[in-house]
Order: sequence, then structure tokens, then C-alpha cells
Amino acid sequence: MSLSVKILLIFILGAIIGLALAPIVINICRRHKLGQTVLHYVEKHSSKSGTPTMGGVIFIFASLLACSLFLWQDSFLAWTSLLVMVAFGLLGFLDDFIKIHFRQNEGLKPYQKLIGQAAIAIMIGFLIYYRVGTSLDFFGLAIDLKWGIIPFAILVFLATVNSVNLTDGLDGLAGGVSFVYLLFFGAIVALSGGAEMSMLALAIFAVCGAVLAFLGVNTFPAKIFMGDTGSLALGGFIASVALFSGKALYLPIMGLMFVLSALSDIIQVAHFKRTKKRVFLMAPLHHHFEKKGVHENRIVTIYIIVTSLLSAGCLCLELLF
Repeated sequence: MSLSVKILLIFILGAIIGLALAPIVINICRRHKLGQTVLHYVEKHSSKSGTPTMGGVIFIFASLLACSLFLWQDSFLAWTSLLVMVAFGLLGFLDDFIKIHFRQNEGLKPYQKLIGQAAIAIMIGFLIYYRVGTSLDFFGLAIDLKWGIIPFAILVFLATVNSVNLTDGLDGLAGGVSFVYLLFFGAIVALSGGAEMSMLALAIFAVCGAVLAFLGVNTFPAKIFMGDTGSLALGGFIASVALFSGKALYLPIMGLMFVLSALSDIIQVAHFKRTKKRVFLMAPLHHHFEKKGVHENRIVTIYIIVTSLLSAGCLCLELLF
């Protein structure tokens, strides 16, 4: 069976399993009143308070089940990336559980999240150094970081995980951008050649299909939110496959909308602490656009279009070089 056929099958399987799991997870969340508490200062979202959360378990389990049928030999990196997704998902699950149990919007303290994220990132950084390799590829240009790959990997994980988490603020936004990103990034990895890269590509497309299924219940008006369970899991997976494939330098280009979410939040906080004035009406950036009167569906669409264009451009350049 050719790789392209396997990619299509695992993508479809991930989507089918995700579609089957979605109503089950939603019913469980409703039965146990696992609803999201919306921040009081996001007025337009007040009606969403109580919407089931922790929906990330849908695409996490769907991905694992789909991969269990396809990933056998030469799949160390693929399964490691999936385990990283589960590890970050568990960290996010703990954060969501605290929010729900105490009926508040803050779960783990920022430093607690950071410690958990850094612990996972450090372990994977050393794994990359000793098992994967220290070179990065940037459109045909090889860059060997040597021991620097470890701090670089930690930076990539912390930046990516928190950027995806910050992007998760509108119905279908983080999921939609992640789906497009993974769709194109999976194609780039599949073109890299080699048995392990092929298996890694299959894992990417399994997650991609599962996220597509999740979007069926997460687009406006969302029936369930992914929660930190989903956003941290997606961020961890995106970071790990970028590092394992040696294509981590593509991440800030293809994932520009993730970058803008993080940068807008950093700029807002830093400027406010210094001057007590705001640069944006509200951060992250998508909330600024909402305050300007742009409907969230239009914001989500623009984010997806920009991600699609940048990702398609990277894929074309990869084919050229």
C-alpha cells in the first residue's frame, strides 16, 4: 500500500472516529456539568458560559485509535509525538478540572503550567539531541545547532504550546488554524522521505482528520470547547512534529497567526505595566478585532485563509528546494 493511500485512509479514519466520539463526549460533559466559565470582561461571550469543555479528548483519543491501526514499524518518532500530545493534554486536563471544580476561570497558576511544560520540553530536548539529530532544515539549507538544539527545543515547545493556547479564544479558531497548519505540514513531512518520516506524516494526518471532526462540533456556535486539554495537546503535538522532522523553522511562518496571538498578548501586558495604557482594545489579537465589531466567524475565516496561504507557500518552496 502506497504512502498516499495510507495517508488518505488514516485521515478518514481519524475523522470518522472523531465524529463518533464527539456526541458521546458532549453528553458526558453535559451530564457531569463540565462547563466553561467565561471571563467576565469578554462580554460578547457571556452567553457561552456553561458550554461543555475538555473537548480536546475527542481528537486525542481519535488520533490514538487511528494510529494504533497504522503505525507499527519505524514509528518511534510518530508515537513519541503522540505521547507528547497526551502529556500536554493531561496538563491541560488538570487545568480544566481545577477551573470546573472550583467554578472559576483560572486553573493552574501560570508558573505551575510553565513548570509542567518545561519538564516535558526538557525531556524531549535531550531525546532530540541523543536520538533524532541536531540539524534543522530550512528550504534546503542545513543548520546544525549541536548542543544548542536542547534550549532551542525548549523554546519551541514553550512558545508553540502557549501560542496555540492563546489562540483558543473563538469558536473554531485554534482548531481551524491547527487543521490547516497540520494539513500542509503533514504534506511537507511526507515529502521528506524515509520510513520514520513517513510514519510521522501518518500521525500528523491522523491528528488532522480528528481535528476536522472536532471542528464539526466546535465551529460557531460551539457545542463544546477544546479547553486547555485540547489547546495544550495540539501545541505540544505541533511543536514535537516540527522538531522531530527538523522543520521547526517553518513553524513561525506557517503558524504566523499563532505567533501574532502570543505577540499581541506580550505587547499588551508589557506596555500596560509600563504606561498603564493599552495598545489593543483587548488581547490576544482576535479579541481586539471583536471589540472593533468584527464577527468571530469572519475573524476565524481570515485566520484560516492567512494560514492556508502561508502554508501553501512553504509547501511550494519545499518542492522547489
